[in-house]
Amino acid sequence: MSGSSAEPAPFRSAIDSMHTASVHPQIEIGPIRPPQRLAPYSYAIGAEVRHADTDVVSEESEGDAFGRLILLYDPAGDEAWNGTMRLVAYIQADLDEDLAADPLLPEVAWSWLVDALEAHHEPLTALGGTVTATSSVRYGDIAGPPRAHQLEMRASWTAKTTALAGHVEAFCEVLAYAAGLPPAGITPLGR
Repeated sequence: MSGSSAEPAPFRSAIDSMHTASVHPQIEIGPIRPPQRLAPYSYAIGAEVRHADTDVVSEESEGDAFGRLILLYDPAGDEAWNGTMRLVAYIQADLDEDLAADPLLPEVAWSWLVDALEAHHEPLTALGGTVTATSSVRYGDIAGPPRAHQLEMRASWTAKTTALAGHVEAFCEVLAYAAGLPPAGITPLGR
């Protein structure tokens, strides 16, 4: 229901704030189609790690990483949310085998989100979610690497204000960590 002149002012303000976020230069964000039946008003952004423009595929690919951050708004509030604005995050990233084998990966990945939100001093409540690490083995005549490893994070929390730029920045920081990107402004050395 986003984009309508009938949108409540707090919802519109929250969307405008999301667009002021400053994110890692290798992450591209933009609006995507939000879910329609989860709340009276919804808005979503997609985030994707950009790769160098080249036709050469590295033998040790950095993998793919993407995510989406959905804003749900219910002016009447929602008891389960403990507020009126719920953010729902989803991140998926390819991993290298060594990282995927680390038994502490889920705890570490969850700490990325908690730490990023705390670092941005974002007032929030009701933070919850899951972290899943998977490994897949391909057999027979199927394209792709013989083994693939992925990290998947699903999280949601209730924002206490309409100032959501920091929430978007924290979400993109987690995506950058999951993708193995160097911190902004740091150039990795070649092999």
